[in-house]
Amino acid sequence: MTTTLFPIYPEGTKMINSEIGVKTMGDKIFYFNGSMVIYEHHKKDYQSFRHVTSQMIVLGNAQQIEIIKCFKVSKESVQRWVKKYREEGSKAFYTKRNGGNRGTVL
Repeated sequence: MTTTLFPIYPEGTKMINSEIGVKTMGDKIFYFNGSMVIYEHHKKDYQSFRHVTSQMIVLGNAQQIEIIKCFKVSKESVQRWVKKYREEGSKAFYTKRNGGNRGTVL
């Protein structure tokens, strides 16, 4: 006989969708699937935030609109992060950008 397990999320968890929740505890942000932590990063680590949310979208665990609504970020930003993740992978969020062509200071 099989037993059905219901997902149990920590109290105060904000739901991204019916399967993924997010909660800030201290100076860390935790992403949950049920009671299992699937991601974690410091709350001021924006590179990891962009990486994690993009990865959730690309892997099909969340939709762009769910990320936009949950975290109150712009549609354009999420689209840019997802494009970056698809083209360059995880490393794109952690490598320093080349300064490019900067103007001359007078």
